[in-house]
Amino acid sequence: MLKFLCGVLLTLGSVFGPCAQAASVLFLSPGSTNEAFWVSYGQFMQAAATDLGMDLRILYSQRMPELTIAQARTALQGPDRPDYLVFANEQYVAPQILRLAQGSGVKLFMVNASLTDNQLSLLGDRPDRLGSLVPNDEEGGYLMLNELIRQHPPAVPGQSIELLAFSGLKITPSAQLREKGMLRALAEHPQVRLRQLVYSGWTRERAYEQAKMLFRRYPQVSLVWSANDEMAFGAMQAYAETGGRPGVDALFSAFNTSPAALKAIVDGRLSVLLGGHFTLGGWALVELHDIDQGVELNQYGGRDRLIPLLQLIDKAQAKRMLAMGDSPDFGVDFRHLSAKGRPTSYRYPFSLQTLMR
Repeated sequence: MLKFLCGVLLTLGSVFGPCAQAASVLFLSPGSTNEAFWVSYGQFMQAAATDLGMDLRILYSQRMPELTIAQARTALQGPDRPDYLVFANEQYVAPQILRLAQGSGVKLFMVNASLTDNQLSLLGDRPDRLGSLVPNDEEGGYLMLNELIRQHPPAVPGQSIELLAFSGLKITPSAQLREKGMLRALAEHPQVRLRQLVYSGWTRERAYEQAKMLFRRYPQVSLVWSANDEMAFGAMQAYAETGGRPGVDALFSAFNTSPAALKAIVDGRLSVLLGGHFTLGGWALVELHDIDQGVELNQYGGRDRLIPLLQLIDKAQAKRMLAMGDSPDFGVDFRHLSAKGRPTSYRYPFSLQTLMR
């Protein structure tokens, strides 16, 4: 079993000679190699690593937190330790990883989900925890439902607009925050009635099975909010099987700019799409490169930062992003983003616009 747990490995990057002194980075991806989001996330990280001259490896945990812990244990306590370990606090694995890292000499950086306030108060600050980058998940959930409602025809007097919501995992911070944003928008629109919120574990299959039952139970639903693209596609499949037309009879929304989601926005099956957070790992490597060069992050915006990466993607932007997928470096000069040698007024331009220049 341990061999299996430690064997899910994807090695990326080139081998550097001893004179190159390339900083080594290991990213523990909470996703799998069949998830378009985490694949594009890794590709963007690799583009950054290549540009910045860093040695990057990525391990995928296949959505199993026990595998993440096993991978971290091997990396932090084995003989081949990286200079930097990058990971997400998915399913609240961070405290265990921080305990494993004690005395290892490996520096830690968190992406997508950082320590909760409770975890931070219990664990305190540590010199080996360099910082974190997280996206605007709560705002993303809010923006997505607001845009769905904006696109929907006004409610008939005396009737409500019916909504279904598909969230990820209850114990995943990004799912909790997106759901919180959705509920904030819902409170501002009393004409919209949330019929049911279900947890689909980020998977298309689970959302499909749930949606088949929910569309039978609530045949008047005309808005569908989903916390990622896979769940949106599962719900859309179930809706189409009822004879409904996604994008016409009901409006669907999703997070993540996978090629399939971008194409669905272009052809109108998806009405609302938010994305941009697949870039977080690449931006984290820019900061790690700078730390390796002696840059003090506190002088350039802080060690722990929430970045407004999630934004609404329209059809024109979706077409540009689809075309961008053919560029191995995503058209970004990562070295140019470094804060090294810049005045302390400089702020890292981490945004989707940096890709679209």
